[in-house]
Amino acid sequence: MQESILTAVFLPLALAFIMLGMGLSLSIKDFKNIVLFPKAGILGLVNQLILLPLFGFALVKLFGLTGALAVGVMILAACPGGATSNLITHLSRGDIALSISLTAVTSFITIITIPLIVNFAIVHFGEEGSIMLPVGETIIQIMGVTVIPVSFGMFLKKRFPGLSQKADRPVRIASAVFFTLIIFAAILKERESIVAFFILTGPVMLSLNILTLVVGYFLATAFVLPKRQRLTISIESGIQNGTLGILIAATLLKNSEMTIPIAIYSLIMFMTATLVIFLANKKSRT
Repeated sequence: MQESILTAVFLPLALAFIMLGMGLSLSIKDFKNIVLFPKAGILGLVNQLILLPLFGFALVKLFGLTGALAVGVMILAACPGGATSNLITHLSRGDIALSISLTAVTSFITIITIPLIVNFAIVHFGEEGSIMLPVGETIIQIMGVTVIPVSFGMFLKKRFPGLSQKADRPVRIASAVFFTLIIFAAILKERESIVAFFILTGPVMLSLNILTLVVGYFLATAFVLPKRQRLTISIESGIQNGTLGILIAATLLKNSEMTIPIAIYSLIMFMTATLVIFLANKKSRT
């Protein structure tokens, strides 16, 4: 996925469109929910911003990954939850308000943490020749494709609530299509090596996904949170913004190999999310 129209134009535009769609479902009160539910909010933020990168780093070390693939894992671990996590929370009968709040807040905070974590990974895992992310410039670039579209979506919802409500479903569908195309484009670019890369990174990404889902749920249980909030924190911990991760790897770092762990994680998280939805709905009927 070298510099091309796909990575230079389509990928940033697709991510901006997806984030605009997320903004259509947000309002200022969603950010206040973190204050209204401090225990759940703080636990969700700790899982997403601290435990996820630590788990990613530990698993990379455990499985012996190095170079671009190791950096790719850390890029994914540095990313916030995506709009997909809100949909999965809804389908699992979780706490939608908490899910949206965590996604919104982490999307803003990770603008700062992403370049720090990614640059650390590039140096630590010895990916020689890789471009380092300039912190200030990267923050501005990520803001351009995440915060600004989200803010514009929130403005549209407030200014034109009826139109925003009508547009919400078509935008969600289009966002899902864009996301799917981006994942398969990343895989297609490395199709000659995808089997070898999957053997190398598949176990790491599956372990990371299951670990974050399980730890998120049991930590929330240990803090005596309601069932719906336990489920939500689990989902927010395990469902990441893969589109943003691929943009960072392919467009900002211009390294297609780094996109592979992110694409593989995105495929895995859809499979585990389907299982979570099934189990959550099965329990709610019993």
